[in-house]
Amino acid sequence: MKKQSIYKSDQGKQLILQQYEQYLQTLPLHITRDYAPTRFGRTHVLRMGKEDGKPLFILQGGNCIHPMTLSWFSPLLKDYKVYAPDTIGHPGFSDETRISAKDDSFALWLSDLLDYYDIERAAFIGPSYGGGIILRLAAFFPERIACSALVSPAGVSIGSKLKMIKEILLPLFLYKAGHSSQPLETLAASLSNGSVQAIDKEMIGLIFTHVSLEQNMPKLTTQKELAGARFPALVVAGEGDIFFPAEKLFPRAAAIFDDLLEWRAYHMGHFPSPAHMEKINTDIESFLIKHY
Repeated sequence: MKKQSIYKSDQGKQLILQQYEQYLQTLPLHITRDYAPTRFGRTHVLRMGKEDGKPLFILQGGNCIHPMTLSWFSPLLKDYKVYAPDTIGHPGFSDETRISAKDDSFALWLSDLLDYYDIERAAFIGPSYGGGIILRLAAFFPERIACSALVSPAGVSIGSKLKMIKEILLPLFLYKAGHSSQPLETLAASLSNGSVQAIDKEMIGLIFTHVSLEQNMPKLTTQKELAGARFPALVVAGEGDIFFPAEKLFPRAAAIFDDLLEWRAYHMGHFPSPAHMEKINTDIESFLIKHY
């Protein structure tokens, strides 16, 4: 576990947490905030939705803030009792301890949160890195997952490293060098297939400037690891996703989930457009009604 600050400065941390609070105000529901103890440190959890609804955990994307992730799934928030933990070691109000996504650490972290809220099993939604965390839980404690919806998930397959260097790492380096704002425009376009929202682009810029980014992706899940996992899984992929393109995601997802897989693919980037999120929320809503 790495206990040093994930932020490059106190000022940068305050800027990001201030943006977190402002983004949170755009969400449509009353939100309760907890600090849940886990073996890795305190976890800040946003709770919302239907008080007597079935429990639904929504995990954030990596190097992201949770209000951004929640805004994508806002149509689903009113029908379930939603728990949205800030990923420990990532931007947000949880402790800054970085834990490994290669072993059972995140599975234990999620299990601690389920235990804290006295939840035996729940449905899970996770985009990107959050999807990879759900797969770590599936590898070690599959009995705690009723069903899962994974949107452009990490932990299944990965795209071209050369393309990522060209379209993500090089613009990121140029942006950090401070020559102009154009590299951020290029970077945001690559992440979203040209459809990033202004508020998200601003947040991306703040995080890339002020956070020591988590660069280690969740472990690629094997068929053997999920041999004992029998829960329905919806996987939504982007054909233009630079990190986890649909063409690479589908064969591995089909192998590890077998007959429990439901699959959707759209012509979108890693960050879905509002139009694509409308379709994805419809997909997830139907999936949850059917399996949860």
